[in-house]
Amino acid sequence: MGQLFLIAFRNLVQHRRRTLLLGGAITGVTLLLVLVLGLTHGVSETMMRSATTVSTGHLNVGGFYKVTSGMAAPVVTDYERVREIVKHQPGVAFVVDRGRGWARVVSDTGSMQLGINGIDIRQEKGLREVLSITSGNLDDMAKKNGLLIFEQQAEKLGVKVGDSVTLSAPTPRGVNNTMDAVIVAIARDVGLLSNFSVFLNNDGLRGLYQLNPHTTGALQVYLNDIKQASQMKPKLRQALEQAGYTVMADDPRPFFMKFDTVNREAWTGQRLDVTTWEDETSFFSWTVLIVNLLSGLLIAVLIGIISVGVMNALWIAIRERTREVGTLRAIGMQKGRVLMMFLIEGFLLGLMSTVLGAVLSVVVAAVVNALNQPVPSAVQLFVMSNTIRFLVTPGAVTFAVLFLTGCTTFVSLFPSFIAARMKPITAMHHIG
Repeated sequence: MGQLFLIAFRNLVQHRRRTLLLGGAITGVTLLLVLVLGLTHGVSETMMRSATTVSTGHLNVGGFYKVTSGMAAPVVTDYERVREIVKHQPGVAFVVDRGRGWARVVSDTGSMQLGINGIDIRQEKGLREVLSITSGNLDDMAKKNGLLIFEQQAEKLGVKVGDSVTLSAPTPRGVNNTMDAVIVAIARDVGLLSNFSVFLNNDGLRGLYQLNPHTTGALQVYLNDIKQASQMKPKLRQALEQAGYTVMADDPRPFFMKFDTVNREAWTGQRLDVTTWEDETSFFSWTVLIVNLLSGLLIAVLIGIISVGVMNALWIAIRERTREVGTLRAIGMQKGRVLMMFLIEGFLLGLMSTVLGAVLSVVVAAVVNALNQPVPSAVQLFVMSNTIRFLVTPGAVTFAVLFLTGCTTFVSLFPSFIAARMKPITAMHHIG
């Protein structure tokens, strides 16, 4: 077998022009394949990280409180007791309480209807990593009237850090209330999430909605492993029910889509709701689906191109070496060894080229990530990031190398089989 590898390697070296051309094509395809996989993983990871930090945790313990049967507010009362139950569940890393609201933000030159996220900046471990502050100081969110907005919102409202705006919202009892807030920080846009959300100090949000200090909007639960979110969801529901809480029927939709259903139900008081981050962000999960479909289509095209190229190159190689094959068969080389020799040639060509392509893809991805290459605003809207990011994993690199090497070896099978079936006398008399 070692001798066949040596012969195959020497054949590749001897026909170096064809080897370089075909190897370059395979290298390019490998480079594109790894980058496509890296971009897909990067978009998915960025969306997940941004969504779970800015908008929702890995799990959410939210719910509704109804003063009357037809008026629901997205709040959790006596949330400290709920948090104690949640944070002692196995697999929970930490818990953050977030206020929820919907208010009109009014400046001197404009107004916008926006979702209000109430935060305690001291609890927020991941917000500093996800948000890129362009103006102001995130620590100033500790002020009761501190408000953080995004660049596009600042442009529409015509405000800057230090300016005051007025927040107007109906309280859970149906009374309109207003408060003055001060812009303490402006962050870069993060796609859809920054189109309809701002951050307000939690105490300020409670003041706006006239809530007591023991009330919050939702508890965002962060797990040691986000992949366990679906398995943790029923366990958390069971734990809350055993603690005496009424838990709403499982409804995998964002909380703001449940108001109509909840308002039609004839109950009052507190009911909790447990959802995963995928439930809360299902309205833009189609972005990942489209990216996966496009990457799959591109991969299929690349595989088709390289398969045709390898097969044609081997056909040409076999035609040029027909007399050589005849000579090898005449001196006693069996059909199986001739078949194996050409297969090994295809395997070596694929392996060396894909390894080189994989190495180049890792370098290219690292350079692009280091440059923080900005993406167009239209793209930011869907990928929830203002820069392009490749996440090239060892698994993606290994998959690309093994898959494309396997493809080149497989498409070598048919022309190799034809070469092995040549009759020695016919092959030796071949001209051309």
